[in-house]
Amino acid sequence: MEICSRAERTSLRCLCNLLFRALAKMFASSTCSLMKILLRLDGFLRPPPVVAVAPNAVSELPCLPQDILMDLFSLLEIPDLVRAGSVCTSWRTAYTSMFTAEQCKLQQTPCLLYTSESIGDRAMGLYSLVEKKSYTLTLPDPPIRSREIIGSSYGWIITADEMSELQLVNPITGDQIDLPSVTTIEQVQPISDDSGALCNYEYSWYTGDKWIDNEPSILGLNELRDLLFDKAFLSSDPSTGDYFVVLIHNPHFQLSFARAGDDEWTWLPPHTSYEDCRFHGGLLYATTAFGEIHEFDLSAPLVLRKVLLDKVKISVSNRIYIVEAPSGELLQIERSNADVEEYDSDSELFKQPTKTSSIKVYKVCLSSRKVMEINTLGENVLFIGRNQSLCLCAQEYPELKPNHAYFTDDDYLDVTQFKNCRRDIGEFDLENKRNKEIVSPQLWSNSPTPVWLVPNPRRMRLA
Repeated sequence: MEICSRAERTSLRCLCNLLFRALAKMFASSTCSLMKILLRLDGFLRPPPVVAVAPNAVSELPCLPQDILMDLFSLLEIPDLVRAGSVCTSWRTAYTSMFTAEQCKLQQTPCLLYTSESIGDRAMGLYSLVEKKSYTLTLPDPPIRSREIIGSSYGWIITADEMSELQLVNPITGDQIDLPSVTTIEQVQPISDDSGALCNYEYSWYTGDKWIDNEPSILGLNELRDLLFDKAFLSSDPSTGDYFVVLIHNPHFQLSFARAGDDEWTWLPPHTSYEDCRFHGGLLYATTAFGEIHEFDLSAPLVLRKVLLDKVKISVSNRIYIVEAPSGELLQIERSNADVEEYDSDSELFKQPTKTSSIKVYKVCLSSRKVMEINTLGENVLFIGRNQSLCLCAQEYPELKPNHAYFTDDDYLDVTQFKNCRRDIGEFDLENKRNKEIVSPQLWSNSPTPVWLVPNPRRMRLA
């Protein structure tokens, strides 16, 4: 007699598969959290006593408690997590419930997010470093291949469409949020035609303390984005409903920000030359091309700059990133490039696209206002590019290589002016000073530039 239904057997097989997949992360977790999950599973997995079964009786396997399912699901990478949510009603309930639970902490390995002609204008590819496999995600309009990607934070990307307007998009859930109009940025004014329709933008070359050019530029609707935007960052997960968006924009790489619900951008003049940002203890830390670190409290009635670190470098030819190590230490990353000549068909010019040649790591001591070069990341790993810079512990992400930096192309001129040039993407071994390709042959289109994404399946909270 068949004791288990087909659905029950499928559920058990899936549970076993997912348990094996979760083992690596479970053993990388603290002993306490591992034992907690195993002890709670013990009662479910222990074989039941053998009893006689009546010929017409229908046996039902006990369902795992929802809290145990949620603990297990939190250890899964996004492809397995989605699969788990489709097994049965009970698993689907746990899958959807965990994204509204305040205590739920998902640990996802960064993936490479990209576009490609082969998957269409409205889709993106998601390359998993864990599975060495790509997945296709469908995104809301406007078509993603018509946009530029200027940032990636907390599982959301920041895009600029053909009108040079900005959106937040979660590629996993499809949620999308319109940001304040580009015409509310200090240096931008709308120009309308005789019918009142927007036709161009007026762009002023003003940094707050000087005019780079006294005459403003008149730019087409889709031209402004390439000249104006460099990078964008988030303070927190937009699905919570409370967050800041920070822009590094031209002229001369200034800062502007907006809070959730704002209808305009707030300018932070007259400071320039910013290269990377991160939020630390609720405060914005912004680093410049000279290695300076400035602090801003964006929640204050009057936002003022506090200098935490003065200039530590003279040349601005190398890119600078700021990250927080798992230990809590603040690090600066310096990325150097070598030039390789390549022809760009759009500009009809021979361009020397950048290729990462070295990556150096510096420990920042804010009390002494000094930086000190360190020759190894130890068990840590970096993710840098047009994304929120990350420093993760490889022990918690078994598929990542310790003392390596995973990088994508974020050179401003390359990604905005030479869009057909091959993108600088790979992994850099800090011990051997060598880089290698992430995957070959190349999966992605060169524009918009690929970015690192930490998948986030949480949906927005609706009022």
